[in-house]
Amino acid sequence: MYKHFFKRFFDFAAALMMLTALFPFLFFVWLWLTIANKGAGAFFTQARPGRNAKIFKIVKFKTMTDERDAEGNLLPDEVRLTKIGSFVRSTSIDELPQLINALKGDMSFIGPRPLLIEYLPLYSKEQARRHELRPGISGWAQVNGRNAISWQKKFELDVWYVDHCSAWTDFKLVFLTIKKILVRSDISSTTSSTMEPFKGNNS
Repeated sequence: MYKHFFKRFFDFAAALMMLTALFPFLFFVWLWLTIANKGAGAFFTQARPGRNAKIFKIVKFKTMTDERDAEGNLLPDEVRLTKIGSFVRSTSIDELPQLINALKGDMSFIGPRPLLIEYLPLYSKEQARRHELRPGISGWAQVNGRNAISWQKKFELDVWYVDHCSAWTDFKLVFLTIKKILVRSDISSTTSSTMEPFKGNNS
């Protein structure tokens, strides 16, 4: 009952209240990033697969510029990531616009993180089960390593959550997420400022 009804009700109510309360702060961050990103804008939108792999547009604060090299290629992430963007990312402020996705029903507060569309054909049958629920702003994988763990481990944690979703699990994960944000850990992988791309289970 919780997974199929009450979870969505709580997501909608909480997202509406938080967007209302945080609006002045969100406006300030928007203005801050608009200046820092050198004309690249303050929002990042991208198509992602949601529940049952249905495609939606995720919304995040943009933490990088769109600077390119002489050949027109985007510079590496660590070059384009601004100091302000690094702070916004490390504190997870960049995730706050996803409250709009939660309000619309694209996402939940807690669930497997929505990944790139190009990963869909790379999942095993078991890994694809992560799409049985709405994707989350935070999730079981995020509080157990985030970008510091392997893709395979991340998918195992996602599927575990799908099988154990409950009001108590979500309640616990909300507080674990807050703890992670305050500690500001596991933001990057061990070899990159962002998580390396998933290249399939045989890579």
